[in-house]
Amino acid sequence: MGLLMQKLILFLALPVLLAVTPALAQTGKIALAIHGGAGMILKENMSPALEKQYRDKLSEALQAGYKVLKAGGTSLDAISAVIVILEESPLFNAGKGAVLTNEGRAELDAAIMDGKTGLAGAVAGLTTVKNPILLARQVMEHSPHVMMIGGGAEKFARERGLEMVDNAYFRTDTREQQLKKIQEKEKKAAPDSQDKGAAPLAPRPDDDKFGTVGAVALDQFGNLAAGTSTGGMTNKRYGRVGDVPIIGAGTYARNETCAVSCTGHGEFFIRQVVAYDVAALMAYKGLSLQAATEEVVNQKLKQIGGEGGLIAIDQQGNIAMPFNSAGMYRGYIRDDGSWKVMIYGNE
Repeated sequence: MGLLMQKLILFLALPVLLAVTPALAQTGKIALAIHGGAGMILKENMSPALEKQYRDKLSEALQAGYKVLKAGGTSLDAISAVIVILEESPLFNAGKGAVLTNEGRAELDAAIMDGKTGLAGAVAGLTTVKNPILLARQVMEHSPHVMMIGGGAEKFARERGLEMVDNAYFRTDTREQQLKKIQEKEKKAAPDSQDKGAAPLAPRPDDDKFGTVGAVALDQFGNLAAGTSTGGMTNKRYGRVGDVPIIGAGTYARNETCAVSCTGHGEFFIRQVVAYDVAALMAYKGLSLQAATEEVVNQKLKQIGGEGGLIAIDQQGNIAMPFNSAGMYRGYIRDDGSWKVMIYGNE
């Protein structure tokens, strides 16, 4: 083949090579943030041994997600890896170690959203799916739906080959004691109403954190994703579902703005559409990630008595983790590998 012909072939192929190369190259920085619940988390109530367990598990989850991102994995892969680790730890109110309903069983919710496509998957009221976040992703990627609940969602989980467990798998002595304590307190406070089967629609135990785990990530291709998983509220009744599986309330991601995962008193987060509100303030008001999250958590939520926090990340790798409760289990890791895990409000 002559030199002229080789140059001609290269010239004709150049547009194709240029079009393909950006999709294969490492085009930007990576970043990851995680949380493990917010609420009345005080150092004086935490033993050194238990604090170490929380910090170690959060660190493990951070490093696992970072490893995925550093190896070229997607933001969806990273948050899935993180949340599975947290779901399988009895320390957090998600998966194993989830709080118990009034009837004494675990009911689990989860959601995931892809910032690149705007697709999302959510599940609620699960009782036998080991890792709810994996089912949420299956709903997003292998069904035409956004949300599935209860028995139907679990049937779909079996069809997709996910690991199923007995509900007893999720129970821990700690959660059983929490339920017993709250129910005894409830009976003393209103014995007459308890006899009639009445109960507060949104129980807010003051001795327990609002449990949820979540992660938000930016991958090397500039794509954002958010995921959240929870066991809900201790002593919840009537099939109560919180903000976590409601896209825009507890979980949201769009490349144009940010990815958000929330933790707190879900009823308030639902009413305020908190996760989407952060993105909307950035899109329509031009606020930075930090300014938008601060306005939502420390102004809008506080004004109506909503307690909790969130983690968020934008396409530049900026991270925000505001909360208006005493503490929030949280951590981040940046592109250069620098990372930090925090629990209390003064860290």
